[in-house]
Amino acid sequence: MIDSSRRHRPYIAVAGPGEATARETELARQVGGLLAQRGAVVVCGGLGGVMEACAEGAGAAGGTVVGVLPGGDRTAANPYLTVALATGLGELRNGVLVNTCDALIAVGGSWGTLSEVALALHAGKPVAALRSWTPPAEAAASGQAGLLVEVSTPAEAVDNVLSRR
Repeated sequence: MIDSSRRHRPYIAVAGPGEATARETELARQVGGLLAQRGAVVVCGGLGGVMEACAEGAGAAGGTVVGVLPGGDRTAANPYLTVALATGLGELRNGVLVNTCDALIAVGGSWGTLSEVALALHAGKPVAALRSWTPPAEAAASGQAGLLVEVSTPAEAVDNVLSRR
């Protein structure tokens, strides 16, 4: 028999730079741990930096972590993933990541992070920005900017996306 509570767990993506600062890495590790403690499945890009740190935090808290890899080689994944999906799609995998999640937390920012934030907003998914990208004034007029909330702490980021998914 399938445990239905496992099927309906929130899937929360954590996006951020593959070459993260020490501060971004620590924030991502905390976000991953808090998401796992709250029963969320953590979805990330599966490589280094913010992706690896959030996976490490979630794994240490007993969580499930899905990595959506850009390349076709699962062995390129960071060691903290529960499941590594080798897409072979390059940066297009950002669309897969966004469509897999119910909401997204952006920690820090790189061009890949910006694309994930933009795709999530375009898809109508809630985004919490923790020291990350915020939309330009033009986006605020589109009505989608309300989906993006700037947050100050990992706990605030997790509370925010779990309450809005």
